[in-house]
Amino acid sequence: MSRIIDEIQVRLFELQDLKYRDFNASLIPAVDKDTVIGVRTPALRKMAKELAQNPEIIEFLTALPHQYYEENNLHGMIIEQEKDFGRCISEVEKFLPYIDNWATCDLISPKVFRKHTEELMPHIRRWMESSHTYTCRFGIKMLMTYFLDNNFRSEYAEWVAAVKSEEYYVNMMRAWYFATALAKQYDRIILFIEEKSLDKWTHNKSIQKSVESYRITPEQKKYLRTLKVK
Repeated sequence: MSRIIDEIQVRLFELQDLKYRDFNASLIPAVDKDTVIGVRTPALRKMAKELAQNPEIIEFLTALPHQYYEENNLHGMIIEQEKDFGRCISEVEKFLPYIDNWATCDLISPKVFRKHTEELMPHIRRWMESSHTYTCRFGIKMLMTYFLDNNFRSEYAEWVAAVKSEEYYVNMMRAWYFATALAKQYDRIILFIEEKSLDKWTHNKSIQKSVESYRITPEQKKYLRTLKVK
């Protein structure tokens, strides 16, 4: 083991909170509890900002797969610090195949992507077409994060509707996408619900998540409830 990897693991265990580990492990059933140290997110983010400046960090980033859940989260947070779009994409591509849970997947939102949306789009499309659960989920999340405001186009929602998967964590992200899209682009997204463009589970879950949202008006919620598929 290299010096920096050893140092990172020592620091992670110094930040260990066993009660938090037990709670956190219950939220990520796909992850072996023995690989969860129990480090809170703010502490990890602080650590990631510091490590991103360390010239030796490349040793950690190339040491895949990691041993611990928090090492994966730290990896994702370090990638977020990358300011060069090309290098950021490269690091994301290397890391995606090793992501094995929804929490690690969802925490990665590189700020540099916001400045390069046109260049980002081909990567998003390719990620969404992946058979790897969390690569596909990541692609949908990037579409939700960076393309639901001024960059929104109805065809993007069509891409999400067209994703066919039996994977719970893919379809949950699809539902999350449509619920968020209803909050931001209601008039253009409600058509997907009215026309039942989604499979039954994702359709109903999208409505459920929308109805639970404070960003949807009472009138919209009332109407959405009438669109549930039985």
